[in-house]
Amino acid sequence: MKAVIAGLLAVTLSACANMETPVAKPEWTLLIHGGAGVMRRAEMTPEIDAAYRAGLNDALEAGTKVLASGGEALDAVEAAVRVLEDNPNFNAGRGAVLTREGVAELDASIMDGRDRSAGAVAQVRTVKNPIRAARHVMETTGRVMFAGPDVDEMAKAAGVEIVPPEYFITPRRQEALQRAMAGSFVPMDRYGTVGAVAMDAKGNLAAATSTGGLNAKPPGRVGDSPIIGAGTYADNDSCAVSATGDGEYFIRASVARMICARVAMQDMTAEQAAGATLAEVKALGGTGGVIVLSHDGSTALSMNTEGMFRGRADSTGKREVGIYVDE
Repeated sequence: MKAVIAGLLAVTLSACANMETPVAKPEWTLLIHGGAGVMRRAEMTPEIDAAYRAGLNDALEAGTKVLASGGEALDAVEAAVRVLEDNPNFNAGRGAVLTREGVAELDASIMDGRDRSAGAVAQVRTVKNPIRAARHVMETTGRVMFAGPDVDEMAKAAGVEIVPPEYFITPRRQEALQRAMAGSFVPMDRYGTVGAVAMDAKGNLAAATSTGGLNAKPPGRVGDSPIIGAGTYADNDSCAVSATGDGEYFIRASVARMICARVAMQDMTAEQAAGATLAEVKALGGTGGVIVLSHDGSTALSMNTEGMFRGRADSTGKREVGIYVDE
């Protein structure tokens, strides 16, 4: 009998030794994106490539400073998005594309996974950081979304930084508008949007998205970025999502909410839920990408395009950025 017991114990210990040690969930995690689309290495100079990567790293740095010091996910996603809004290389804030009229109309949204409170703004023209205005809506108005000139006035009255409309007009975006109005198409002119999702040390989730929309869009057009459930969603019981791509299709597929529903109701990982939902978008005729952070710590930086400006960082020391689909 002793020999049998010893044999069983040896087998058990051997099996345990061969088991993979479970990977601990990071104390905090941050994912960011700067838009998805047609991004070919041959069309990206080393200087432009480096500039994009530097901008993504700057945004990661802003968000990780918040999280690493014990700050909240909500503050982290706002901090990361504000950095991207201030960078003229990305289609949000300072680098926004222009409408057919030659002006920037900006949209943004933010959501707190703790209680699913949310704020969004659309068609703003003078708010330096639209994500800040979206958070103001969430925290002070008792509403979710405001659009049009009244948002600029509301933000100004609240002390949110205001700039002249010319602040958003860059030579690069003026040239892109001229090409579009002349009937010429350059893939990199089309796509944009920036966003961030985060989980803080308390396990709370948050998401934020900001955009200038589509190049040469009709004035008044609004895409998915400020639509809660389409371009942005966060719920501690499921996941946090920020999307980028063909806004009309993302609205029709309720992309952000659908991903979180799949996580919560079908027990999918972030990657599985993102893939299934982007497949729906593709079936409708749309393209784009998402960043997803699940309540269980699983993550996805997924796209059905040739690339997406993206990055991630967490408390284990992981820090990476990417552009092309094969990175």
